[in-house]
Amino acid sequence: MRSFDLPVAAALPALRDALDDSGTAVLAAPPGTGKTTLVPPALAETGRRVIVAEPRRLAARAAARRMAWMLGEPVGERIGYAIRGERRPGSAVEVVTTGLLLQRLQHDPDVRADVVILDECHERHLDADTALAFLLDIRAALRPDLGLIAASATAGTAAWARLLGGAPVVTADAAVHPVETIWTPPPRPVRPPHGLSVDPALLDHVARTVRRALEEGDGDVLCFLPGVRELGRVAGALGGLEVLQLHGRAPAEVQEAALRPREGGARRVVLATSVAESSLTVPGVRAVVDSGLSREPRVDHARGLGALATVRSSRATADQRAGRAGREAPGRVYRCWSAAEHDRLPEQPRAEIELADLTGFALQAACWGDPDAAGLALLDPPPPAALRAARATLRAIGAVDNAGRATERGREMARVGVHPRLARALIDGAAHVGERAAEVVALLSDDRRTGDDDLVAQWRARRHDGSFRDEARRLRRALPRDAAASDGAVASGGAVASHTGASGSAAASRMSASGGAEASPGRRPSGGASASGGAGTSGDAATSRAKVSGDAGTSGGAAASRMSAPGGAGASRGQGASGGAGASRAGVSGDAGTSGGAAASRMSASGGAGASGAAGRSGGVRAPGPDDETAAGIVVALAFPERVARARDGGYLMASGTAAVPERGSRLTGSGWLAIAVADRPAGAPSARIRQAVPIDEETARLAVGASVEEEVVWRDGDVVARRVERLGAIELGAVPLDDPRPELVRAALREGLRREGLGLLSWTRDAETLRARLAFCHRALGPPWPAMDDDALLTSLDLASAARDRAGLRRLDVAAALRGLLPWECAARLDDVAPERVTVPSGSRIRIDYTGERPVLAAKLQELFGWQEAPRVAGVPLVVHLLSPAGRPAAVTADLASFWREGYRSVRAELRGRYPRHPWPEDPATAEPTRRTNTRRRG
Repeated sequence: MRSFDLPVAAALPALRDALDDSGTAVLAAPPGTGKTTLVPPALAETGRRVIVAEPRRLAARAAARRMAWMLGEPVGERIGYAIRGERRPGSAVEVVTTGLLLQRLQHDPDVRADVVILDECHERHLDADTALAFLLDIRAALRPDLGLIAASATAGTAAWARLLGGAPVVTADAAVHPVETIWTPPPRPVRPPHGLSVDPALLDHVARTVRRALEEGDGDVLCFLPGVRELGRVAGALGGLEVLQLHGRAPAEVQEAALRPREGGARRVVLATSVAESSLTVPGVRAVVDSGLSREPRVDHARGLGALATVRSSRATADQRAGRAGREAPGRVYRCWSAAEHDRLPEQPRAEIELADLTGFALQAACWGDPDAAGLALLDPPPPAALRAARATLRAIGAVDNAGRATERGREMARVGVHPRLARALIDGAAHVGERAAEVVALLSDDRRTGDDDLVAQWRARRHDGSFRDEARRLRRALPRDAAASDGAVASGGAVASHTGASGSAAASRMSASGGAEASPGRRPSGGASASGGAGTSGDAATSRAKVSGDAGTSGGAAASRMSAPGGAGASRGQGASGGAGASRAGVSGDAGTSGGAAASRMSASGGAGASGAAGRSGGVRAPGPDDETAAGIVVALAFPERVARARDGGYLMASGTAAVPERGSRLTGSGWLAIAVADRPAGAPSARIRQAVPIDEETARLAVGASVEEEVVWRDGDVVARRVERLGAIELGAVPLDDPRPELVRAALREGLRREGLGLLSWTRDAETLRARLAFCHRALGPPWPAMDDDALLTSLDLASAARDRAGLRRLDVAAALRGLLPWECAARLDDVAPERVTVPSGSRIRIDYTGERPVLAAKLQELFGWQEAPRVAGVPLVVHLLSPAGRPAAVTADLASFWREGYRSVRAELRGRYPRHPWPEDPATAEPTRRTNTRRRG
């Protein structure tokens, strides 16, 4: 091995000792110390076989080549690498991507290595976190001799050490060259990043800053930007310079040129995404220009929309980027923001597991035998809502059963090595469009985006791209030989173990369940899909619906026949479990469309899928038949059935219920139906924005989503509307009146009408209002079982069965009888005793009690209460007495009559005696005779 004076060399003895003593270690080594390229071959010299897991393909390939160069030999001897679609085996060290490592662990938990190094674990990629959890299971159950090293470029290592069971932390100090920070905010305010949008004014400022960096110093310039589109924009503004664009999908020759030392010639500008932040060394760099932007995943689980979002970089990310300028010599970093803004940035980037679509992770966990991920040693647990959404999506596509266990179909999807949605589209789509499904899935899995939202145009433009063709070939090879869809009901890897025992036995149970080394003989090995995806469900509180039938590929004529037939419940066939983003409304089916639909017939006629059997059950990949637009539409619709959309009011309505609009001037505008591949919904926006889609027809929409016929009984436009409706999720295809709706649906619609328009829809007679007030008082004074009488309670409890099926029926309802029907028998028998409607006063009159206030009120003429020392009580509550003048006007209010006769009566007598001389005003009302008459009438 060539001699290199790298800082990490001083830490090698301590790292070897840690592996010998505990088998685990955390290596903290800043960028440029040699942790990626020096440690693996150094450990291999001790006789250990080493696997290094890198988060990116570019870093894996570059690290292997660097190590082989250090050993003075080509890649493929002692040093090898393996990335998706490409492998150069090595005898001592193999560098792999974390996604590929996950697939290997699912296939063979024995690992076939002595030490596994998880590099750049501080970046908190979901695949890396998952791989470490699986490796800890393997170490506990199968390979206690397996060495594990978590390598981090930052000093925050305590959590990793705890996760590894108290592993020792080995630190390598870097001989850091000084880096001068130059703050270069734009001269004028720019719009903050929004979704994938970056203000062109900021990018122009970045380009000017790159030119300034070239003018103010020597060496090459490394510029960090959030994505490929921004790389292209800035490169276009740097005409006349030698510019290299470094990103994960860049051609191999461009990647090699960027990582190769410059030998004379013009100075270079390397425009890079996050791939160059830590694990790669771009030689010759003396200046870094940082745009201050990064990309993070964002998922709207309720609508099933996920995309990358442009965000402000964290301070830790900014420090990582700045360090690239000081790897070889003193350097400069130009930060395109102010020092004050820097202080307000978040300290660390968020872990991917907190942000990402977790569908791929959930499938990995299910294949591993731990569907809930409860037994996995993760630094951060998956958010429960995101995990539930992910599992719902997996159930919808038949990848897991109702208990969350992986089905054989799910294991086939995992082996494909792409997002489970895309794996489903590949497997099921191949039966309809042939091997071209692999090309469409390759396009959908490519994160490079052009300005064109027409997916077919992008597909045709990409066909000559070498990396695109390589990925399409890999996906064709990944197709199951028979392209068979499983029934999605039986887990193929054995029962999921209960994680109640010791860690070793629990891990061993998971190993067995995953179909790995301990799986039953002859079981087909399983792989792993990297990354993640999920979506929520949607509902309609204002609508009461009962699903009558679901038919995933039914032609319009058949559906119309079902709708016109009384009771119209067609037989359900081929309909998988539904779930995921809007799946409860979109009718997502695990079988990708049953036979009999017009689309299936069209495919058969054109040489595509036959007309019988669900997608993938036809016995293999068929010859391609449909045109590009039809083929792309079928595959996209199968991948994202909840995003199948129909034109509506100048935009589109997706099957999930979300509105969407194309970009202004889009060629997609005017299409009756779309299969939307990429959409995002800006915060506060009423509609999602369509980023990538393909026009389809209604038959293709039916094939992917599955039509359902529902009885819909709703309150609309002030009355009950009952229809039999054919839908694709939230998209209404047609409706006919429903003459005999189900009573429970009618009642629910009537309650919704009362909720919207109020209880005033009912006929409230005086008796009904009085009874309601009496019952409300009893509930306040005595509590249950006396029923509550507030609006919310009555909306729930009133029996509407006797009402007709419409607004007029509500008006005819006997409200008083309905209120009495709410009383338990023991309350009904006591009502007149507990809260009498009237009370007899000393004059002999029966006076109505007013129960509408907080306390019951008795309003009576003062003369009728002479001699009454105390007002009666109702339900233990004393009546409040309103003493009225002879004209019936309030004269006094009291709850203590005896006190009023003694103290208050004199002033009332003095005030009213002259006004009402014909009425008695005795000196002592407590002993006077009560009367309803005047003095004259009494004498007569």
